[in-house]
Amino acid sequence: MIVMSVMIVVLKINDGKAYATMALIRNLQRFTKEVIYMPFNVLPKMNSHRQPLCQIAIAQSVSTTQPLHEQQKVKITFVKSNGDRIEATGKVGDSILDIVVNNEIDLDGYGACEGTLTCSTCHLIFPQKVYDMLPDKPTDEELDMLDLAYDLTDTSRLGCQIIMTKDLDGLEVRVPSTITDARD
Repeated sequence: MIVMSVMIVVLKINDGKAYATMALIRNLQRFTKEVIYMPFNVLPKMNSHRQPLCQIAIAQSVSTTQPLHEQQKVKITFVKSNGDRIEATGKVGDSILDIVVNNEIDLDGYGACEGTLTCSTCHLIFPQKVYDMLPDKPTDEELDMLDLAYDLTDTSRLGCQIIMTKDLDGLEVRVPSTITDARD
């Protein structure tokens, strides 16, 4: 027996609540087979200078009485500024922040906002080749937070915004020597 359901989530983006809402959308992937996003630019504008204050996510969930296949594992290596290497394992669909938290990796101050895109403490530096193959480009919100990060490079990204794929298995990223919490 297979049960299929479709859920449409319309979330209001408003001031500080926007970031928590985006974290909720990202977490839908843990409970669903597929999440389809409608970016702001496909929605009608509220006025000439502002995008609408809403985001739509459509999630399709599939349930079955048969056991689901275990999610594919991915490996990542964090290289600290002193050369120490920390290896960790996560699952396809996890953010890099999820992997740090789930593996209880001690990176001082890392992920202070818990993935709500209100700080830059999960700033990581990617090799150019890897940066070029990341599935999603940084959003304006992520770029705003990165502008406040210490040791910013052209290949800097926030770990909370990078969702692991099978293509990123074996990823090696550099952790900056100092973090900046944009909330301070």
